[in-house]
Amino acid sequence: MNSTVKSKKPKKLNSYEISSFCRQMALLIKAGIAPVDGIQILIEDSKDKASKEILNKLSHILKSGEKFHVALKMSEVFPDYVVHMVTIGEESGNMDVVMESLSDYYDRQESIRENIKNAVSYPLIMVFMMMIVITVLIVKVLPIFEQVFAQLGTGMNGFSQSLLNMGLALNRYSFVLIALLVILAVAFLYFSLTEHGKRNFKKFIKGFGPTKRLASELESERFASGMVLTLSSGIDTYEGLNLVKKLVESNDMKEKIDKCRTLLLDGDSFPEAIEKTGIFTSFYSQMVAVGFKSGSLDKAMQQIADRFEKDTQRRIYSLISVLEPTLVIVLSIIVGMILMSVILPLMGIMSTIG
Repeated sequence: MNSTVKSKKPKKLNSYEISSFCRQMALLIKAGIAPVDGIQILIEDSKDKASKEILNKLSHILKSGEKFHVALKMSEVFPDYVVHMVTIGEESGNMDVVMESLSDYYDRQESIRENIKNAVSYPLIMVFMMMIVITVLIVKVLPIFEQVFAQLGTGMNGFSQSLLNMGLALNRYSFVLIALLVILAVAFLYFSLTEHGKRNFKKFIKGFGPTKRLASELESERFASGMVLTLSSGIDTYEGLNLVKKLVESNDMKEKIDKCRTLLLDGDSFPEAIEKTGIFTSFYSQMVAVGFKSGSLDKAMQQIADRFEKDTQRRIYSLISVLEPTLVIVLSIIVGMILMSVILPLMGIMSTIG
């Protein structure tokens, strides 16, 4: 019997896992321990089965005589950017600096990812739960009140009757409602757990009015963080821009980086190229110029990256602080209207009887 078994492609490590790995390797390399020995130490300390498999694979490749960056590439779980930076670190002899910088970068990316996830997840869950509450009120509670009114010899008012009719229709076609709720739940899982869904969600964030500026600031932060990493590793600005281009996601930022590299070839200084391409605002461009003149461009870029990170966090928290109470108010009003449409006529009947 002839059968071919396709080997399953390993799952890429997330930002947190990459940051932890790079931080541990930076400490080991600083202590004078070679990567092959460092990986062996991590294997002995690791308790997680999946992590141990990856580390064993790295150890096997390194023991066969391959370089560290080749082992990372062959493991298929690290992004290309990590592989590129480790290659440069090995060639320049700054492996400890590169690994520490990579850890800081991915730690920052994980922080931003968590903030965005928290900003989106809670409101979506709240909307989902409130939809269920409203549905139960319309489908199950209103018919009971209709029976009460019928026994008292009166009918429901126009608004209540409309809601009741809607409830009867929903009850009759409850499978449609259940299907809708399942679709919403599946959509939430798709956008939050799958790689394809995450990419589509990012596209939505970049095009949606209220979050468009946030997406732009995230790209600027990613650019600044990447430049810090390349500059602190001793890479010149031209080559650094080429590497950072692999980090950014929007086509607009990629085009600006290409234009920036062209201006550098034409003889412009790095601050001039940054200002002309509009990668940063005038304020941040001025910071780049000062850092360039003083020979501390990496520190200036670090300050810009930190500033962008704080600004994006503040913007995310502001969005949450507006979104959450707005949703609560809107949904509470809907629930309140449903309850009042029943309670008011009932109070009128009770006062008449009294």
